[in-house]
Amino acid sequence: MAQKVQEKGFTGTAPVVDDPGQVRNVVVVGHSGSGKTTLVEALLAATGTISRAGSVTEGTTVTDHDPAAVKQQRSVTLSCAPLLHDGVKVNLLDTPGYADFVGELRAGLRAADAALFVVSAVDGMDAATGALWEECAHVGMPRAVAITRLDHHRADFDETLQTCQEVFGDNVMPLYLPMLGDDGSSVEGLIGLITQQVFDYSAGFPPQVRDPDPEHLPAIEESRNILLEGIIAESEDETLMERYLGGEVIETRVIVDDLEKAVARGTFYPVVPVCSETRVGLDALVDVLVNGFPSPLEHEVPPVTDVEGEPHAPLRCDPRGPLVAEVVKTTIDPYVGRVSLVRVFSGTLRPEQPVHISGHGMGERGHPDHDADERFGHLFSPLGANLREVPHAVAGDLVAVTKSGSAETGDTISGKDEPLLMAPWEMPEPLLPIAVVAHTRSDEDALAKNLGRLVAGDPTLRLERNAETHQLVLWCMGEAHADVVLDRLRGGGAEIDTEPVRVALRETFGAPSQGHGRHVKQSGGHGQYAVCDIKVEPLPRGTGFEFVDKIVGGVVPHNYIPSVEKGVRTQMERGMVAGYPVVDVRVTLFDGKAHSVDSSDAAFQTAGALALREAAEQGQTTLLEPIDEVTIRVPDEFVGTVMSDLSGRRGRVLGNEPDPAGHERTLVRAEVPATELIRYTVELRAMTSGSGTFSRAFVRHDPMPAHLAEAVKKEHAGARSS
Repeated sequence: MAQKVQEKGFTGTAPVVDDPGQVRNVVVVGHSGSGKTTLVEALLAATGTISRAGSVTEGTTVTDHDPAAVKQQRSVTLSCAPLLHDGVKVNLLDTPGYADFVGELRAGLRAADAALFVVSAVDGMDAATGALWEECAHVGMPRAVAITRLDHHRADFDETLQTCQEVFGDNVMPLYLPMLGDDGSSVEGLIGLITQQVFDYSAGFPPQVRDPDPEHLPAIEESRNILLEGIIAESEDETLMERYLGGEVIETRVIVDDLEKAVARGTFYPVVPVCSETRVGLDALVDVLVNGFPSPLEHEVPPVTDVEGEPHAPLRCDPRGPLVAEVVKTTIDPYVGRVSLVRVFSGTLRPEQPVHISGHGMGERGHPDHDADERFGHLFSPLGANLREVPHAVAGDLVAVTKSGSAETGDTISGKDEPLLMAPWEMPEPLLPIAVVAHTRSDEDALAKNLGRLVAGDPTLRLERNAETHQLVLWCMGEAHADVVLDRLRGGGAEIDTEPVRVALRETFGAPSQGHGRHVKQSGGHGQYAVCDIKVEPLPRGTGFEFVDKIVGGVVPHNYIPSVEKGVRTQMERGMVAGYPVVDVRVTLFDGKAHSVDSSDAAFQTAGALALREAAEQGQTTLLEPIDEVTIRVPDEFVGTVMSDLSGRRGRVLGNEPDPAGHERTLVRAEVPATELIRYTVELRAMTSGSGTFSRAFVRHDPMPAHLAEAVKKEHAGARSS
């Protein structure tokens, strides 16, 4: 892929800035297939960053350089592509639109100061895009909208604009309207609503600018008036609206200044129609990115602490301040090794500078807390897979570092003399388990090595080594995420197989029972002799294990009673009928026999285990399955479907209520057996058109239905016999 990107031809050197005011960090978001990557590619070509635009279908785009992205023909990872326009460096952060890769999207949001929402004029938008808009609104992130694919025969700009205004809310207004060609269908230009000028692309890019034809003016008058009133309403000049309504003609310069200020504040959201293939609107969009979106100077630096967690004074985006940067993405390049994309929030990062790397708060995801001192030999400006060396990176800029021995996604990079820590951003919980096993013993080392690399770069991937089921489980965001993870493991030289995920069950007794344990071996010399009789009683759920000594007359010597308990506990851990731990029972030792010579600690341990096994054979054993409480968030129209599906999963609905966040969504709460939730994240998306999400938390263990329990017991018996 590196060679393929090189063949596209980069033009010029990497842009380097010394002033944070010359930087714009823009995350490009939208649903899968909306045209984000194609738009980024077109912007790079239009600004001369690359000599020609690549193709998603041919696998030649700058930002989709990952082999998995080429294979799936969609973005699967965050990628940075800087361009330079009018002396301003715009770092475009292309993000995947598919829900499985939301972790990459979250990283992009962390690194950016503004968001460009890409909406297809053909397919509209999905529910996740609307939810993301609200998420950006919650943190006050400035936003703009690009309506793409105008050249498609099914494109409908007016309908798509109306959808954006309905979903995104107030102050979502177009700055331009598409102008159709003589054939009445192709888009050949734009009409600027503020300047009332025509931008004609029929002869190519850049466009010819001219006055509109007389017939065009009445068609844009209403849209222009709505736009001007919207901009003036956001003006800091309180007299401007009164003057406008009084008939005064407001200068274009004043309108543009107020527009740029409102966009930078995140209170006005311009819409620009664009066509990546014909380059219609690309210059207008770049102008919004450069002049409308804020620089890092206008974005607060996230709070920091020292490595012990003590608060630190607030930082500013100052190149002369203390160094604080964050690893927003880590990848493993087959030739370069570990490559980390870093956002510098404060200070200036330079080559060979001593730095401290801290990673805290991700232990539950397989990222143990770590601290290390390092030096980065070189700094690079990333352009997809291509790395171009740069002399420094000031506060607000993005830079790539290579060959770090400890940097992982979410880690903080700070000065060695003043180590600081930035809390990691919120990550979604992976809910699809995939059990993997090395194909042969020789693959185990490669599997372990590759897993370490993957987990270091992907905080949405959680690695679990389940001590009860003896499985290595990868918790993924969904099937597409799992496919990428498995492909990367195999691509790293590890031959692996997948197997059905087993849920860790429990065993218990359903009724009182008794067991007799006799371990006698006397064939000359020192033998083994131990006899014990126990009574087993079930206890309430969650009680645990109780051992009661009711030996009378010393029939079992006092020093061997702990041996019986140890043998019982050992057998409980091994399981009785299905190989799962026994819980919530009281075992009472009430009788037994000992030999003055042949009895021993080991003999009574064995006798205790035999007694428990006999009690299980003669009594009533029950399998317990974990029950999770799930909270499902779905649009109102899918509530009935979800609740019906829950009943088919042996779930018990606890209730539902309107989502406090609104947006015509409902929260459904239910208790569901964990065995029914293994693929629920995939199936919930399918039944809600990708709009449903859920969370889960363990509640307790409940008895498993008899027919399911019998199937588990038979499977265990068959595995033991084989």
